[in-house]
Amino acid sequence: MQFSRFGEKFSGNSGISGLMEDLGTALSDDPTLLFMGGGNPGRIESVQSAFAARLATIAADRDQRHQLLGVYQAPQGDRGFRDELARFLQREYAWDVGPENIALANGSQSAFFVLYNLLAGEAPDGSARQIHLPLSPEYVGYRDIGLSDGFFSATRPRIERLDRGQFKYHVDFSALTLSDSVAALCVSRPSNPTGNVVSDSEVAELDRLARAKGIPLIIDGAYGQPFPGLIDETATAFWNDNSILMLSLSKLGLPGVRSGIVVASPEVTLAFSRANTVISLACGTLGPQLLRGMFDDGSLLQLCRQQIQPYYGERRRLAIRAVETARGDLPVWIHKPEGAFFLWLWCENLPIDSFTLYERLKERGVIVLPGNDFFIGSGDDWPHSRECLRISYAGDTQTIEPGIALIMDELHKTYAAHR
Repeated sequence: MQFSRFGEKFSGNSGISGLMEDLGTALSDDPTLLFMGGGNPGRIESVQSAFAARLATIAADRDQRHQLLGVYQAPQGDRGFRDELARFLQREYAWDVGPENIALANGSQSAFFVLYNLLAGEAPDGSARQIHLPLSPEYVGYRDIGLSDGFFSATRPRIERLDRGQFKYHVDFSALTLSDSVAALCVSRPSNPTGNVVSDSEVAELDRLARAKGIPLIIDGAYGQPFPGLIDETATAFWNDNSILMLSLSKLGLPGVRSGIVVASPEVTLAFSRANTVISLACGTLGPQLLRGMFDDGSLLQLCRQQIQPYYGERRRLAIRAVETARGDLPVWIHKPEGAFFLWLWCENLPIDSFTLYERLKERGVIVLPGNDFFIGSGDDWPHSRECLRISYAGDTQTIEPGIALIMDELHKTYAAHR
């Protein structure tokens, strides 16, 4: 069969398809694998029980059940949910938002596909427009999302070495230059893959640069504020009329409902919803229906603060201890974990590339993500991009400790074999 250019691009191998194939293998085909690769949230029984109770209430009510199963939503998504979310954002952050500032999508991945291609790619005058990532590495799911080649540009980070074998990426403003081809800036906060949190001052400077250039600043808040709040508590939530905040219900423990949220100017949400209607017709209703009432009564934030955040905090500490215990004299650095639920390891002067290390670990029964695919738009000539691993600590404690022990053992063997 002869595919189109679109078909060849999107049916081929990609970082995100490989990630999801590994996830499927680990969760269904081979449950003996220690899965520390994808972004699947942890199984928190108290959280699942809370949503199960909400679902039972909806199913028992004739009108709610009909809204869930039998009604197409308007192009921007469930109006009641958008009203309630807008009230929540006004109350919590004093943001000047209404339901017209909010649009829904069938998951944040599809939301980014629509948004990015609305902004970047081939412009009406034939010129090429790009999304610029001011702090590479960034989320692997961005890499292949553009409909045209050369869709991304990026700025490599400034690396600060810290105590206890940790390090931190910072936006290198001295190297950040925005050409006329840049259509938008985008940063995940906290970062997937590194757990880095771009500071308030860095966000303010990125906002200033974006405004001066007449382009939006996109913040991917899938792991951050306002929910599930897996972010350093000193970070301040950010949004204004020149920014686009992307949110998701997945990291609340609801990846299966596929609900993404766009908070932006009415001009952007209108364009987004029209394009999204062409692609998806309508948004699913399960996510918005499940959360109806939870913004107004405060129960969603309570769930985040009392159940979700402590769960990941405990596992983060366990994962760090496991790496530190087994590291010995290896030149393996942990990115300072400030959010999300990943450890990002920099294996300095790694004798092999991280993809080869990933393959070896897979053979030993543990799945991680190699760092190669996360350095989007920053070139392939930087050794650092081949020396990193992303490890998820979202799983149970029976996975974290033995999984990290295998990872560190393989690293000891790898370095020893090349001395």
